[in-house]
Amino acid sequence: MPFSGFPEEAIEFYEGLEADNSKAYWTDHKHVYDGMVAAPMKELLAELTSFGEAKMFRPYRDVRFSKDKTPYKTRQYAVVHVGNQGLYVGIDAHGLHLGGGMFHTTPDQVRSLREAVDGDRGAALEKLLTGLRKKGYEVGGDQLKRVPKPWDDGHPRADLLRHKTLISWVDHEPAEWLHTPKAKAEVVKAWKALTPLNDWLAAATG
Repeated sequence: MPFSGFPEEAIEFYEGLEADNSKAYWTDHKHVYDGMVAAPMKELLAELTSFGEAKMFRPYRDVRFSKDKTPYKTRQYAVVHVGNQGLYVGIDAHGLHLGGGMFHTTPDQVRSLREAVDGDRGAALEKLLTGLRKKGYEVGGDQLKRVPKPWDDGHPRADLLRHKTLISWVDHEPAEWLHTPKAKAEVVKAWKALTPLNDWLAAATG
């Protein structure tokens, strides 16, 4: 079936799960998850293959090494991996969440990222991130508290040098368009806007 939006029941399902993250709630409402969350997400991803193959994550949390022992994730999300970068889509009680960038890095990638920020490519990254912020996107990622050596606070891109990962995202609160095919248009719009960031990261880190 073609993607027609995320039904209002999807939002209501996650509102309920946030209030009662229990096996009993999940068992009673699994048919809602299957039909109103998982099915539309699969339909959406099937129409976004031009961006790459998506991985849809399981709704069950791995609580073995987590302080939070609630058994179910309160957001359904999927990621298209583009090399070491990704494009992200998620749905939960608070709306639609879209992002991109480098979510995980190796030490070699962090070193390459900082060298690129320090070098000639850094100015292009600054311009790119400024453009995203003007469009309403946020910029973040894992960061050190201090600028790593051999750089210092006097560097013109000191904030970017502190990054270990670099991502950008936009959040959309629940609205009527979320329940229509326009939701796909918003995903496409965001992923196209975030692709230049992924391209920069790919060139910088290999």
